[in-house]
Amino acid sequence: GSAPRGSTEILACGALAGHIRDIAARRGWPVTVRSLPARLHNRPEKIPQQAERLVATLASSPGSRTVLAYADCGTYGKLDEVSERTGAKRLPGLHCYDILAGSDTVREMFHMEPGTYLLTDYLVRTFERTVLASLGLDRYPELWADYFGHYTRVVWLAQEPTPELAAE
Repeated sequence: GSAPRGSTEILACGALAGHIRDIAARRGWPVTVRSLPARLHNRPEKIPQQAERLVATLASSPGSRTVLAYADCGTYGKLDEVSERTGAKRLPGLHCYDILAGSDTVREMFHMEPGTYLLTDYLVRTFERTVLASLGLDRYPELWADYFGHYTRVVWLAQEPTPELAAE
């Protein structure tokens, strides 16, 4: 459906959408949060086109404003081009890890140990689907070393740590 006049539409990365909905609800913000599939993280070249298509659809509602709750996310500036064409501003940073931990913290982690693999709560919860199945590692486990052989540590950027997530 179309957004009410004067509304704010947030087009969010699937990995951030739940957090944004929670924050908006806690603060009583009158926003609508929509998301693109989180699996696009494995195909970032598809994010700009899908984002632009949805922004165009949302912008058809008079008086509404759309923002992109995305960092660059591996689009190499293409999401900035969407932002320029549509007027929908995006979040700063290279990826959602910058948003969750701060770009200085992430940069320092990678500097200290370049082979660092970062996980969010979302990735911990959905690892089998969003990483293993999406990359085909469930069907072709011999590719494990190709994808992950150069990593030397895993850092969990815990937003809401629970014993269940820690066990994962």
